[in-house]
Amino acid sequence: MTQPDDTKTPHLEVIPLGGMGEIGKNITAYRYEDEIMVVDAGLAFPDSHQMGIDLIIPRIDYLQQHAGLIKGWILTHGHEDHIGGLPYILPRLPKVPVYGAPLTLGLVREKLSEFGIKDHETDLREVDLNAKFKIGKHFEIEYFRMTHSIPDNAGYILTTPAGRVLHTGDFKLDEHPADGKLSDLGRIEQAGKDGVLLLISDSTNAERPGRTPSEAEIAVNLEDVIANCKGRVFLTTFASQVNRIQNILNIAHRQSRRVIMEGRSMLKYAQVAQAVGHMTAPDPFLTNDEVAGMQDQQVLYICTGSQGQPMSVLSRLAFGNHAKIALRRGDSVILSSNPIPGNEEAVNLVINRLYEIGVDVYYPPAYKIHASGHGSQEELATILNLARPKFFLPWHGEPRHQINHAKLAQTLPRPPKRTLIAKNGDVIQLSADEFKVTGTVPAGAVYVDGLGVGDIGDDVLLDRVNMSQEGILIMTAVLHPTPHVEVVSRGFVRANRDLDNQIRKVALEAIEQGTRDKKRLEDVRDDMYGAVRRFVRKVTGRNPVLIPLIVD
Repeated sequence: MTQPDDTKTPHLEVIPLGGMGEIGKNITAYRYEDEIMVVDAGLAFPDSHQMGIDLIIPRIDYLQQHAGLIKGWILTHGHEDHIGGLPYILPRLPKVPVYGAPLTLGLVREKLSEFGIKDHETDLREVDLNAKFKIGKHFEIEYFRMTHSIPDNAGYILTTPAGRVLHTGDFKLDEHPADGKLSDLGRIEQAGKDGVLLLISDSTNAERPGRTPSEAEIAVNLEDVIANCKGRVFLTTFASQVNRIQNILNIAHRQSRRVIMEGRSMLKYAQVAQAVGHMTAPDPFLTNDEVAGMQDQQVLYICTGSQGQPMSVLSRLAFGNHAKIALRRGDSVILSSNPIPGNEEAVNLVINRLYEIGVDVYYPPAYKIHASGHGSQEELATILNLARPKFFLPWHGEPRHQINHAKLAQTLPRPPKRTLIAKNGDVIQLSADEFKVTGTVPAGAVYVDGLGVGDIGDDVLLDRVNMSQEGILIMTAVLHPTPHVEVVSRGFVRANRDLDNQIRKVALEAIEQGTRDKKRLEDVRDDMYGAVRRFVRKVTGRNPVLIPLIVD
């Protein structure tokens, strides 16, 4: 890494370790001379081919290697892709101040508590969305409010000796947010007048023309749907959609329905949001037991399961596995969400099961009851025009989103002087006259599988994929007193005694040849593996995972 040198122009290094060229596991490090500041620490959810993986967190090798230089951490908001990695990451690094808004830190405390991390083991510092504070000698932070799908969402202005960076955080420019608190565009405009060296901006919806619909519009559409439901209503959305859930509580009150919250994450978000003043229930929440004697049209459940998670409330209802509640004809299920990429199959499975039960099902795009929390092209252009950056770094999106955001910037009256399409691990050098990638650091994915963190690699995932597609074949050869081979297969072919006998014969021939040639056991085992591999491929056209074992 670059060492301090007073003869050189001051420069800042921007190092995305997650969230660049992807959606999820956001984490960015800034380095100026001998100080590092970190922003966010999120997680991502596995794709369908990442079998058995529970969560994905970013690699932090760079931060561990330079742990003594880390002076502080800031958090932009409370979504899992921005704070979900903290319980895995904070214990591996020195204790430093971690700044965030009340709801954000409330959710962080809940998350850390679940992992047994005590308050005294961290240094969480609550600030409001107009806060200004310093981290170390070189980093001055100023938060500003940006509307998103969760309250207490912040962008920030980072002032360093090298210049000023404006980072939008996740945002959409909702003109009618549920809490009435608009994005602080005036602060962005003032920063643009003062001079923004680099803009880092949310690219999620850079392909979408126009503006992202307001939560106010979604609330109107949801009320229309709920008003026409005759029986019980079961509504699912993201548990973190605090503003939307507040609107749903208000709708339920107007429609004379009492609300039951179902699902651990739904209850957790609601409790934290109420504790910090971001959610108010017009009527107290009820329990299942308390609604037993109520009429169906008086009941509304808000439950987990918007992404088809197998153990979520909605999935258990759809498959008849809920201990206390059973769906029936006359009920209505409302999915106020879109599937996250990779979850489409799971969501469709639940929806189809709901139809089979005979309930009424409402979901996008047939019903406009969900809106993204990210701005579309008009909103992205507004930020670029207000900030007037010299340099531009599209962030929070896959390459297609980043590139379309960069193209949009070039169509504006005052385009940035230079735009970079960066990747995780790039070391981006920023100064008054430079904006370029000067190197790379380790970056990528760490897989969380059960209690294991980082002990599953791509090689193991490839084995899992191969086993799921081709099956597994285990050959156990016993050499004494008389050589013989046992064959066990799973997911390969249906029971086939002739094929098993042929495999045994091929394996025994390889063993006997190796024994005659006085080969080592390891070499005999490899010969057996190779012979069986070739034979199976020839007669079946398949490539099962082969596990050869030799007992001497």
